[in-house]
Amino acid sequence: MSEQLTLFDKVRPKPEGLRYAAEFVTPAIEQELILGIQTLPLQPFHFGEFEGKRRVASFGFRYDYDLRQLRRAEPIPRWLAEIVANVETFGGPAIRIQQVLCTEYGVGVGIGWHRDKPHFDEIFGLSLRSARKFRFRKRAGKTWDRFTIDAEPRSLYMMTGASRQIWEHSISAVEAPRYSVTFRTMTNGPDPMTPA
Repeated sequence: MSEQLTLFDKVRPKPEGLRYAAEFVTPAIEQELILGIQTLPLQPFHFGEFEGKRRVASFGFRYDYDLRQLRRAEPIPRWLAEIVANVETFGGPAIRIQQVLCTEYGVGVGIGWHRDKPHFDEIFGLSLRSARKFRFRKRAGKTWDRFTIDAEPRSLYMMTGASRQIWEHSISAVEAPRYSVTFRTMTNGPDPMTPA
């Protein structure tokens, strides 16, 4: 694994706490992960009364948008154990992944501007199969500061600090089918199962 920051937008400063590693996994491991995701009982992503165009499967915990709280989910599968350990190593000795989200994106599917739920702390994302634009923005008076990563297949990003808490992020519509695995730690605050 080699950390490469050369793909960051050079014109604007990158969000504090954002890290990027190209070629975090090998092509062979990428294929194994894609095959694993394809065997999951993926379901359309639901948030309230709306249904996203991407399909997902959550492990450890899942966020229930109707109840506005975390719910227990199936344990993280064994076939993800090695990659979870590698992500924890990348993040540092205090990192403990407790939630994993596997996602399938069809052509033209993206994600709008948001921050992950406050129940989660550090966020890691592994891109598989095709590249995508991973965009950041934060309010700067009446305008926005913006930053973009060209997230290549097999790359990993980490969001902590300001990049996680202050900046919003989104994913532009993908031009080819894509998969991702998101890894999250939990906050050290109140019980994460308490309603938000």
